[in-house]
Amino acid sequence: MKLYYSPGACSLSPHIALLEAGLTFEAIAAPTKTHKLPDGTDYYTINPLGYVPFLTLDDGRSLHEGPAIVQYIADQAPDKNLAPANGTYERYKLQEWLTFIGTELHKTFSPLFVPTTPAETKAACLERMQSRLKWVDGELAGKQYLMGDQFTVADGYLFVVTNWAQYVNLDLTPYANLVAYRARVAARPAVVAAMKAEGLIK
Repeated sequence: MKLYYSPGACSLSPHIALLEAGLTFEAIAAPTKTHKLPDGTDYYTINPLGYVPFLTLDDGRSLHEGPAIVQYIADQAPDKNLAPANGTYERYKLQEWLTFIGTELHKTFSPLFVPTTPAETKAACLERMQSRLKWVDGELAGKQYLMGDQFTVADGYLFVVTNWAQYVNLDLTPYANLVAYRARVAARPAVVAAMKAEGLIK
């Protein structure tokens, strides 16, 4: 498998998942600003959408949406328990979390990184973000991870998205459960390895 990623972007989530799963893969940097791969290839010739993550399988098939990619990865290593079994209520709860993180957090962060976004829009996004994070903080009360005591691919995604707070002056300290949770996730060997591989930490 090949994972195309941009350092620190949402593609860090499947990068973490692949390492947690212990799968063999090649990570290829596809910077979202230049869309040029290390060998000079135009990334658009590989993924016409031009964004990350993008996962290509050994048989030539591909996936290009983070929540789908991380579930695929989890199902390749069922013994790692990165996702509950298909068809169970718990699997749908995982999908609920992945959807929430993608639509309520990830997409609310996006305008904050666009220089041309009007100030009032950014303020509205931050206000919305704070209300959503307050809810997440409550959901984490008494839990190690989103689904309880077991780390899942949803945790990798939430960690990555909330990591962006530092770049948009969003203070996470009011959310004590979230801060403690982020520290637990950050300490996981696979998370450390993925962040080192992307040059995010030394």
